[in-house]
Parts: sequence; structure tokens; C-alpha cells
Amino acid sequence: MKICFMGTPDFSAVVLDALIKSEHEINLVVTQPDKAKDRGKKLQFTPVKELALANGLEIAQPERVRGNDEFYELLKAKNPDIIVVVAYGQILPKEVLDLAKFGCINVHGSLLPKLRGASPIQASIYQGFEKTGITIMQMAEGMDTGDMLSKAEIEIARMNFEELHDALAKLGAELLLETLPKIENGEIEPEVQEDAQASYTKKISKQDGLIDFTRSPIEIERQIRAFDPWPGAYTFYNHKMMKIWKAQEMDKSYDEADGTIVDIDKESFTISCGGKGLKVLEIQMPGKKRVAVSAFFLGNKLEKGEVLQSE
Repeated sequence: MKICFMGTPDFSAVVLDALIKSEHEINLVVTQPDKAKDRGKKLQFTPVKELALANGLEIAQPERVRGNDEFYELLKAKNPDIIVVVAYGQILPKEVLDLAKFGCINVHGSLLPKLRGASPIQASIYQGFEKTGITIMQMAEGMDTGDMLSKAEIEIARMNFEELHDALAKLGAELLLETLPKIENGEIEPEVQEDAQASYTKKISKQDGLIDFTRSPIEIERQIRAFDPWPGAYTFYNHKMMKIWKAQEMDKSYDEADGTIVDIDKESFTISCGGKGLKVLEIQMPGKKRVAVSAFFLGNKLEKGEVLQSE
């Protein structure tokens, strides 16, 4: 099929790479405009643009899609059979959704209708899902509301965001290549989403990484994995930010106030939280690399009874 591809981050680039290596024809790649890096010193290309340039593909980077007649005419001139959208970053108007023969399809990083919106991968970890996956859907005007065309599942286990992101990107690429010929041959019966089962995930902010030690160690451990590598789960020790990168929930009960360091050994320290304990195994202090707690202890000290702060 002749495909117009729309995407921006690394997740999208994995899917685009699979399409480039397939028998399909990519006649246009649409991605977000270049952004200034390091306080405006240099423009940074999106991962999708870098891949498109390396493969000699035509690129469009409209500031906005909605109400952009010039961009619409460019899309129309390309006459794509289908438009594939993967984490593009702009809402598409109806005239774009309806332009191609087979419309627009989206490769979404969760099992819809659960976890619509901006951060489904992080949410699947943070909310304690055992499984997540990829849904390919026919795009509609609402936020991730279109009919579902195909799905594939994956076990989350103890993956952090980066690990799950990479696994889902690979799964999404594989599922897309399986789904496209079925769309072309009319072999798919679209499934309507049950809106009552839907929930919406928000855009992640730095504040989401702040640890609340009144929560259970299970919830905090999931927060740590969900926000690795960004924004990172963090607290404050002596008013300096301490990021916690690896930890284990403990079943032992503690009477000390939440946030108190209650135990220390050569490889870890344990923090009371929600009446239980969180054993911390890897941390990062400002201006330093992330290190195992055992390495941190080679030149630093913590004391039992010290309390970690929220700012």
C-alpha cells in the first residue's frame, strides 16, 4: 500500500523503520517541527525525521495540521491508500481522517478502551496492570475513541517504562505489518470500544515523580519503574534531590513515621512507607550518575532515624 506516515518520538521511529523495510511504499513522512536544544543553540530533529532523512523519504513538518490548507493539499496530492499515525502529537481534523482510501489508523500503546490519552505505558505500570499491549484502531475525531482493528498483549512483569516502551514499539511494528494486508483485503471486522470501560491518562510532569511515603511500598515501587528514565521518582535528603531508581517492596511492618530510614546494610537502606518498608537499591544525587547503594556508601553515609523530605 501507499502510506503516509505521521509520528514523532522513538516509539514512532521503530514502527516507521519496520514499514521502510516492508513491501509498502512510504510516500510522505509527517513529523513535528524541529525544536531548539540547549537554550536555542541548535535545532534538534525528531527521531522520525532523522530516520526519514537517512532513508531519503520526503518529510513535512507543519506547525499545525488543523486549518492548514497547504498541508492538506500536499497530503491529497500524495493520494495515500492509508495514513498510519503513531504518537504524532497533534489532533487530526476530519478532512485528514477521511482523506485516504482506508482512512487513518493509529498504533496505540495500550489495550483499549482502557488507558486512552497521553501516557498509557507509564499508567499501565503505575496502576499495577499485569498485562498491556498494542491496539491498532481506526481513528475517529475523539481522543483514542475509534473502532479497534487488532490487538496484541504483553506481560509487564517488573519492566520499567523504558523497557516496556521498547517492547511495545517492537510489538506495534509487528502487529501493524500483520494488520495492513488484512485491512487492504477487507478481512477485519472493526470492534466498537465500550466507552464505559475507558479511562484517560494525562501528560506526565516532573511533579509526578515526587514520592509520597504515606503510600504503600508496592505503589511506590511501581512509581519508580513507571517514571524511569523521566522524570524519575524522587525525594529529598538534606534538602538535596535524591532519585530512587531501583527498590523492592518489603512485607515487614514498621512503627516509625513514613519517610524514615529504618534499616541500613552494605547494599541497601530501607524507608518506612505506608506502615511497611521499601528497600532502596539504586539512587542518584544531584550532579552524579545513578549508582548502586553499595557504591554510594563507599563515600557517603546515611543514618537510621533520618527522615527524607518532600522538598
